[in-house]
Amino acid sequence: MAKCKNNSKKLSYISVPSQIINSISSSSLQSLLDSSSTSKNSSRNTFNFYRNPRLFFFTLFLLSLFAFLKFGFNLDIPLSPYPCSITTLPQFKDSYLHSKSNLGVVSNVGYSVHDAQKDEVLNGDDDSSVSLSESLFANVQLQAQGPSGLESDEKGEFWKQPNGLGYKPCLGFSRDYRRGSEGVLRDRRKYLMVVVSGGMNQQRNQIVDAVVIARILGAALVVPILQVNVIWGDESEFADIFDLEHFKSVIADDVRVVSALPSTHLMTRPVEGSPPLHVTPSWIRSRYLRRLNREGVLLLRGLDSRLSKDLPSDLQKLRCKVAFNALRFAKPVQEIGNKIAERMQSKGPYVALHLRMERDVWVRTGCLPGLSPEYDEIVNNERKQRPELLTGRSNMTYHERKLAGLCPLNAMEVTRLLKALGAPKSSRIYWAGGQPLGGKEALNPLINEFQHFYNKEDLALPGELESFAKKASLMAAIDFIVSEKSDIFMPSHGGNMGHAIQGQRAYAGHKKYITPNKRQMLPYFMNSSLPEAEFNRIIRELHQDSLGQPELRTSKAGRDVTKYPVHECMCNDSHSHS
Repeated sequence: MAKCKNNSKKLSYISVPSQIINSISSSSLQSLLDSSSTSKNSSRNTFNFYRNPRLFFFTLFLLSLFAFLKFGFNLDIPLSPYPCSITTLPQFKDSYLHSKSNLGVVSNVGYSVHDAQKDEVLNGDDDSSVSLSESLFANVQLQAQGPSGLESDEKGEFWKQPNGLGYKPCLGFSRDYRRGSEGVLRDRRKYLMVVVSGGMNQQRNQIVDAVVIARILGAALVVPILQVNVIWGDESEFADIFDLEHFKSVIADDVRVVSALPSTHLMTRPVEGSPPLHVTPSWIRSRYLRRLNREGVLLLRGLDSRLSKDLPSDLQKLRCKVAFNALRFAKPVQEIGNKIAERMQSKGPYVALHLRMERDVWVRTGCLPGLSPEYDEIVNNERKQRPELLTGRSNMTYHERKLAGLCPLNAMEVTRLLKALGAPKSSRIYWAGGQPLGGKEALNPLINEFQHFYNKEDLALPGELESFAKKASLMAAIDFIVSEKSDIFMPSHGGNMGHAIQGQRAYAGHKKYITPNKRQMLPYFMNSSLPEAEFNRIIRELHQDSLGQPELRTSKAGRDVTKYPVHECMCNDSHSHS
């Protein structure tokens, strides 16, 4: 046992476990204190004791037996690794997320006694208000409950995943498709150039279609050109957002991808085109193939939703292959996205929300944020000044749009929906999206109800987002990564990101995805006389089939296979593909 020395008095002390002190009876302690008055009797008894060897060995046997029983079955003595220390364990923080200075330490979920005392030494914490035994007891409770101490919440119905029915990815291409690949990859005469526009998720969709169009025409694909976004001014190129070499290698057996036109085609004047909506492979061939064979270069712009959603099976599989396998984010983007996701995961399961509450969203949808008359007036005035921003259905009033399910949910509605679906107050929530109109005030209902409410700026260490901050596409990619890795995802409004993540989560085994049934649920939101228990029951019934369960793409016309990959790109025992 280590010794503690006091230099002033030149005395030495030995730290003794409390169990030994407790094992000595009060009468024994008293006899030690009264030793001066009983020294003579004690000396005589000791002398007689040693003259009787049987009594001596019998007593020694009893003492040995007592020591064996005392310590042999109680080996877990909570001794401090610092026996001379008089400090106590610090209280275990509920979450490192309460302090941005702790965000870098995301692996210290198993908080040991040694770690706690080491932290005290490093931090100079001399708070002795909590005893060592109390701290040990509290730590044991935390270990038993798991990292968050919220065992019952994390095993509740809300976190339950949907039944994926055994569906798994299967991208077996037909023999004819594989045979045709030889000629496509050998061709050195035809090249397809594309210019993709919009936000990151919109560009992603167009890149998928560009690969398919290149395959239809038997042309090599020049790395897509990303048009500078007029709203965000983002000048990111393909390789800034996506892993270019990975992209090339994954589809190497389907389409040849080149970084630039070869010298033989640099002076060629390309054939330009912009297909109408939902064109078929036969339309593309009849429109462009003859001119492409003659000129050698085809330049297409504005590919958003131009290619039909109903394609031959092999081309549907190619779309899935590009969307789910080839379009991996660039390494720096993937790394920061993974870090932020790990910081959310370190405390248990989490929900990701895609909140569409930005100023331009309210203007474009013809809806109102519902914050105050002041903000409603801001949106209305901008819409009057720029009527071209309204995306459609201009003949409908705001109220009609709302009841038709065409408006984004605001923070109050998202909060009520999550509560009705059983989200506990302790839920950890990551929110993706741009700055909402009204700032933090617009998010107050969610912040007040769910104390663990974060976005990427809250979770990032100082300087981590500096190289991405002024590039909207890269920030959107980080949100995509963290949202895709969540246990539950829910968008407040439909859109390219929500659709892409829905397909990604389905392809990953049908991870839970809540699709708000806005059209049917909003009348109940407006009924203030409905008891809360009845409201919750109705909302759960309305969403029992909207939690990410497998859905056949062909059950409704015009569905995108990258949103509903069953059954062209996923199969189980009942839907198998060679």
